[in-house]
Amino acid sequence: MDSLTQIVLGAAVGEATLGKKVGNKAAFYGAIAGTIPDLDVVANYLVDTVTALEVHRGFTHSIVFSIVFGLFFGWLVSLWEKRASWKQWSLLWFLCFLTHPLLDAHTTWGTQLFWPFDVRLAYKNIFVIDPLYTLPFLIFLVVALLRKRNDPKRRTFNNLGLWVSSIYLVLTLVLKGITFLKFENALEEQRIAYTEIETKPAPLNAILWTANVETEHSFLIGYYSLFDSQPIKFGVHPKNHDLLGGLAADAKIKRLIKLTNGFYTISEDNGNLYFNDLRFGTLSVDPNNRDYVFSFLLEKKGENLVVTENRKRPEDAKNLLKELWVRIKGN
Repeated sequence: MDSLTQIVLGAAVGEATLGKKVGNKAAFYGAIAGTIPDLDVVANYLVDTVTALEVHRGFTHSIVFSIVFGLFFGWLVSLWEKRASWKQWSLLWFLCFLTHPLLDAHTTWGTQLFWPFDVRLAYKNIFVIDPLYTLPFLIFLVVALLRKRNDPKRRTFNNLGLWVSSIYLVLTLVLKGITFLKFENALEEQRIAYTEIETKPAPLNAILWTANVETEHSFLIGYYSLFDSQPIKFGVHPKNHDLLGGLAADAKIKRLIKLTNGFYTISEDNGNLYFNDLRFGTLSVDPNNRDYVFSFLLEKKGENLVVTENRKRPEDAKNLLKELWVRIKGN
């Protein structure tokens, strides 16, 4: 999830763990803990693009990290914060570290919770930024922290925030199931043969959902809003895997394919070759749009393959927001 959501989650978990004993300091340290797992983005500046993608939400989002660094930071804070024991501080850090990847597992990217085992959990039922999840959570937390440490309503408000956010998360799982059936029925009605289907919410909401459908020679992308009244339309995105040629045997390409779970296309533009990750869709709600969120330029330089991520432009986000608002209201 986004940084603000993880800060709020960490603060709320910290408050629930030690708020009654140490006051606002519990939320303060919880908020810090909520940001630490995402420091793996530092890898973007230290290693190549493919390795950075593999590292993201890996070790720092694992149970191993939660235990080891939960104990370390608990011991470290206990050196100057004497109102709680080392074990109590360690429990706070452990729970804050653990709930971070547990929440991230519900997003499209997922987490390697069981690192070092090569298993990535990705339930794909909530977008990385969802105001309906974060804002109520934040409001309840602020109301709780404004009350005195021993006020019983403080714990009540904080727990309400945790309950409301958790219920919303469960609701998105229900909506994922409902919309999955909608996409399945649409494919059956349109007599489309497919081998695999993945669904996920569109950006910033849980009303509009999108599906990636794998067929023999292409991928289909479709959108469905809970307010739709017309049949689902699918855009066709040819795989074009043959365009890779000899690059298909390159180790970096194999690693990229593994990261995408096979949901990728290859495109060519002005003599340049691009690897397009379909898991995160396109910068539009038009199912035929080819402007992918994650696209990588492939360049052969000597014996090495250089993979460079295409950077998004601010205007892309503005255009997508406008399209989203219209499409959420139904077709």
